[in-house]
Parts: sequence; structure tokens; C-alpha cells
Amino acid sequence: MKLLARILIAGIATLAVIFVCLDWIAPVALSFYAARKAPAITRVVPQALKDNSVSRAPGTKLSYFGYDFEVPWTDLDDSLTKLYPEGNFEKNKADLHFRSGLRIVVTAVPPREWSRSVAKEMRVSPEAIEAVFGPGTSRSDYVFVKALYEFTPERMHHWTSNTVWSHDQTLLIMKSIALLKSAESGIFALQNQNYLGFQEGDPLVHQDGIAVHLFSDDGSVEMLFFQKDYKNPTGVTQPEINRIVQSLRRTTQNVSEPAAPTAKKSLPESRQNKKGGLMPPSLKPTED
Repeated sequence: MKLLARILIAGIATLAVIFVCLDWIAPVALSFYAARKAPAITRVVPQALKDNSVSRAPGTKLSYFGYDFEVPWTDLDDSLTKLYPEGNFEKNKADLHFRSGLRIVVTAVPPREWSRSVAKEMRVSPEAIEAVFGPGTSRSDYVFVKALYEFTPERMHHWTSNTVWSHDQTLLIMKSIALLKSAESGIFALQNQNYLGFQEGDPLVHQDGIAVHLFSDDGSVEMLFFQKDYKNPTGVTQPEINRIVQSLRRTTQNVSEPAAPTAKKSLPESRQNKKGGLMPPSLKPTED
């Protein structure tokens, strides 16, 4: 009987050790492994813009889906402009082509689209979204994206519960998927009077697919800059992007209304009268 008791005690102790290894040590080891093997882009976090100057070049005033903004170019080819989704009366994406070869895709996004899409895909409640991404992330796309972009492998909680580790893993995976390749050269904080947002990509690194995301409580605007066929060897510059960001404003038109887009040439601020001038100092669109 004593031998049997010793065997049983040894067996229970062995099972307990195995359980601890599986339930605690293994997740800790996996979290360190995940942090070490995470893509380099997950370590990029938002930083302040290095150049806040605004282009004063002659430009064009544009209006799409209830938003007005200026671009510092006058060679927009209206004949190549396409609105999406095709076949839908209501449009929310404009594909703009310039004679220089530059192409900009502008998308109007409803409020809370990020959190709503993630909740739908993961089949979870808004409360569950906030448990993973933090307070306010289910009510503000800016707060959601900010929490996602600021998370890095170095912020993972290794010595904690499986639930927290799972949350960290979700953030890490989503960040690696959400960011464009251009973000490898930097993520930059943007803002004007009414919008907050981010820019993926440093224009000093001549590259395709620089992205701008600008958020407000009543919707957001996303812009993708495609430079593959751009004939200007300098590429799109930061002051040119700043001109667009600082001029963005909401019109009285509802974002869902398929308004007829308008384009109007504008002079740089230094050549306008006091009533003109620029506005003072918000899952990702895909290329069609």
C-alpha cells in the first residue's frame, strides 16, 4: 500500500508539473518567441512630423463625398477619374489621375468603421474590443488606430495571464497586417483644426503607397498616393501632403450622398485675397 501511495503521489506531482508547464510556462515562452520573431514593422510607432511646412504651389480645390480639400497640382485629368463602388448609386471612393502620372485614391469612411469591422470579423461585442484595444476604442476610430499603432513587441506582457497574452498577440498580429509596407519608413502623427490622424510612409524615401488617415467623430478620410508612374523625380513631398491635410474640411453634404465631384483651380495662399487661402492647422482602402 505504501508503494502504491508513493506511486500515486509521484504521478500526481508529475501531472501538476506538466499542467503548470502547459498552462503557464509554455505561454510565457511563446510570448517571448512571438516578440522576438515579430515583423520589423510592428516596432514602428507614430512620431511627430519632421516638416510642417505647407506647399504654396498653385493647386486645385476638390470636393468628394461631403469633403473639401486642396491638392497642390493643377493637372488633374478628369476624364480618368473613377468613382467606386461601381454599379452602386452611393459612392465613397474616388480614383484620381494626374497627367504627371501621380494617382491618389480618396476614400470616405463612416464613423467607427475600424472597431465595427473588427467586432464583426471576430464576432465579439464592443466591450470585448475595448478589453483588447483599450478604453474608447469601440467609440473612436482614431483611438482604435492610435492604440494599434503604438503597440510594439516590447510592450507585450510576458509574465501574466493567458487572457492578457492573447490580447497582446491579437494586437501584434493586427498591426503587422494593417500597416502598409510604406510604414516601414515611418508613421507620423497628423492633425488640423478638425481632424486627427496618421501618415504611413516618409516622402523622403521615394516609394509607392504613402497613406494618410484622418479621423473625426462623424467619419474619416483615407488617401493613398501612388507614384509608380509619377514623372516628377522628387516625388510627392511632405509640404504637398501637408497642404492636402490642412485644407481638408467637412461640407454640409452627407458623406453617403453621391455628390457630383467638383474641381476648381486655386492660387497659393500668398496670391489670394483675405477671403481665400488655405484652411488653417483625420481595414485600409485597397488599390482597384
